[in-house]
Amino acid sequence: MKRLIVLTGALVALVVLPSTLWATNGYFAHGYGTASKGMAGAGAALAQDAIAPATNPAGIAFLTPRVDVSLALFNPNRDYRVIGSPSGAPGTFGLAPGKVESQSRYFAIPSIGMVRSFGSDQMLGVAAFGNGGMNTDYHASSFGGGPTGVDLMQLFMTPTYARRLNASHAIGASAVLGFQRFKAAGLAAFGNFSSDAASLTNNGYAGSYGAGVRLGYVGHLTHRLSVAASYQSRTWMSKFGAYSGLFCESGDFDVPSSMVAGLAVKPLRRMDVAVDVQRINYSEIHSIGHPMFPNLAQEPLGMHGSAGFGWNDVTTVKIGTQVHAGPLWTLRGGYSVGNQPVPSSEVLFNILAPGVVEQHATLGFTRLLAGERTLSMSLMRAFSNTVTGPNPLEVPGQQQIALRMDEWELEVGYGFGH
Repeated sequence: MKRLIVLTGALVALVVLPSTLWATNGYFAHGYGTASKGMAGAGAALAQDAIAPATNPAGIAFLTPRVDVSLALFNPNRDYRVIGSPSGAPGTFGLAPGKVESQSRYFAIPSIGMVRSFGSDQMLGVAAFGNGGMNTDYHASSFGGGPTGVDLMQLFMTPTYARRLNASHAIGASAVLGFQRFKAAGLAAFGNFSSDAASLTNNGYAGSYGAGVRLGYVGHLTHRLSVAASYQSRTWMSKFGAYSGLFCESGDFDVPSSMVAGLAVKPLRRMDVAVDVQRINYSEIHSIGHPMFPNLAQEPLGMHGSAGFGWNDVTTVKIGTQVHAGPLWTLRGGYSVGNQPVPSSEVLFNILAPGVVEQHATLGFTRLLAGERTLSMSLMRAFSNTVTGPNPLEVPGQQQIALRMDEWELEVGYGFGH
């Protein structure tokens, strides 16, 4: 009971912790749980820790009771370059030429989860983790309104129920309880495009709460092959009232639905190979999916049909492997590739959110300690990628904007049975 009280307090503390996140598949994390992250985020059909409901709630049905905690040090490096001088023509919106780098390069991201048995074939779990976010912190006056940037942080808590249908198949469901906070700075130059310029920029942090659901299935078809699928609904969030003149529908910024299908194969007795295909439906959220044009010319920012970031949906393939190298060590590696969400036509607004990386490579390990405790580590490298396109508010051909980002992440996890 004491452990349960301590863990519950830690979960609550995590949810309210004022941390800033930046993620990699658009603005979702590349994976959840240290073991899965060491395999490039693959693990829908291979649950290994109590953070598994973040990928597939059914996975905990085959775990033993346990607690897992982790802390990641995240290092995103992002910048933009403006090529070409402003035309100065009437009605244009030129940017200062040159390269500008975002500051705030290091972030700490905690996660925690617990799984308990409930009867002979049922499990209960709860996990809290960073879903993702985006952060830019330009000391330059990017849009002529002073230091510029945004800070979006999203955290999920997922109470989970999973049930084994028989020795090989299980289903699970999680309530997805979401919290997010957001602030924007340096956007006053867009005041003439806004339905409410007082609720456009420089209003500090605004909070938002909401809920959705995630459903999942795992099936062990043979002792060497498992399959899985999971679907998370749109998470309906309360509106950012302080930014009702920026986001569509008076400050609406829901979390998009997502789905994953996966399999795990055991080609050798001591080896597992996992493959996941993940789809994130960014385009269903107007504030994320609406393009800048023609929307900016049709409705002011903050209205139903106003401009957004113009993001496309993202599909990512994740491949990971692990080798049980003796009784104490498990070694991991992985690679993922997917389309990034920012079209070249949308680079102007996405100076604020240059989530353009496409490829990740990972390494990791777990060391079994005394008393069935585990120490795990994962290292992720998101390779540099650049998206270049025109400044749509300038004379055609006058200016090009290049968005670039790369990332590192090191995570340490600790697990124990209870």
